[in-house]
Amino acid sequence: MKKVIENKTVILRGLRIMPLTPSRWSDLVTLFGERGACAGCWCMWWRLKRSTWSSQKGDGNKKALKSLVTRGKRPGLLAYLGKTPIGWCAIAPREDYVALEKSRILKKIDDLPVWSVVCFFVAKPYRRLGITTALLTAAVEFAARNGASAVEGYPSDPKSNQPDVFVFTGLQSAFRKAGFREVARRSPGRPIMRYVINSTRKK
Repeated sequence: MKKVIENKTVILRGLRIMPLTPSRWSDLVTLFGERGACAGCWCMWWRLKRSTWSSQKGDGNKKALKSLVTRGKRPGLLAYLGKTPIGWCAIAPREDYVALEKSRILKKIDDLPVWSVVCFFVAKPYRRLGITTALLTAAVEFAARNGASAVEGYPSDPKSNQPDVFVFTGLQSAFRKAGFREVARRSPGRPIMRYVINSTRKK
């Protein structure tokens, strides 16, 4: 157990978390692999209508995400250990995610303009080591630098252990560790978590 804890500490101390840019696109491709993280998604699930997402599943979604990056968008953050990409977190202004408003349980709770963290992907050898919490902390800093008033997330709060594929929006426990607080819950297993950024905080 001591060795596991030591390894975790070394990994977290060695993390570098950077925005996805055109020069880092190949690193995301390496991390996501042929499946585009999961089932050809390429992290476009929340950005598109379901019919569009399904029709371009796989290479079409990959091209759509790459187009965003090429046009200068920074749709998320990559975590590196050395030069190896090991984790991903999608973050953007909430209005970029058209599918959120279509969700009965995740629709807006008030008029506060927020940025949303909607998806995580961590390479299998590095799961359950705190990478998600590190990405969340970096996401808040990234959003703050870009003028956000608050950051929201929509994690799972399962009654028992769930396969990783079913918790791609993160776990509530990770959000709590990163300083997020629950502000709404319209479904037993899906809270809305929020981190309010102090207006006097240095950007």
